[in-house]
Amino acid sequence: MEKALKLKEKQGQAMQTLQQQDSHHFQAKPPKQGLTTITTHVQRLKSPPEDQVKLAATAITLNVRLRSSDMPAHMQNHALLHTRSLLDSAAPPPPAPKTRPNPTHLARALKKEFDSVYGPAWHCVVGTSFGSFVTHSPGGFVYFSIDDSLSVLLFQTEVQLVKEKPQPAQAAKP
Repeated sequence: MEKALKLKEKQGQAMQTLQQQDSHHFQAKPPKQGLTTITTHVQRLKSPPEDQVKLAATAITLNVRLRSSDMPAHMQNHALLHTRSLLDSAAPPPPAPKTRPNPTHLARALKKEFDSVYGPAWHCVVGTSFGSFVTHSPGGFVYFSIDDSLSVLLFQTEVQLVKEKPQPAQAAKP
């Protein structure tokens, strides 16, 4: 019962945060004419409010701070939950001293998970300090920090099949 009350409280906090964000959104100036395709794309990717609340509650529960995202809420939720489960499974049992997770192993596991579930060409960077400037496919980008120490950048790029041209036959020399 106590756990349900805590979750309800966290959902209430998440709802307040979303309402504050929405109020800032409505105070913004209307987009210029050249931005209609971007606006349409964002509206298409925007998740229903109840999905946003669930995502915010999940983030609070898992001690995650979403930094930036261009990804549907259910995919973000998958990334957060999978990252937390990887961190928890890598941690030693409680009596042992806490060790730092291996960022390379986390990145590899998260990339493999998203490649298998959402298709190829996912890239993942995990660490405590890094810079980045990436190009990603629409709806395939999330950047978050977990436990206020480890940052995760997960993004997808488009893959095009390369077809080799047939090699011309070598003419026989007499």
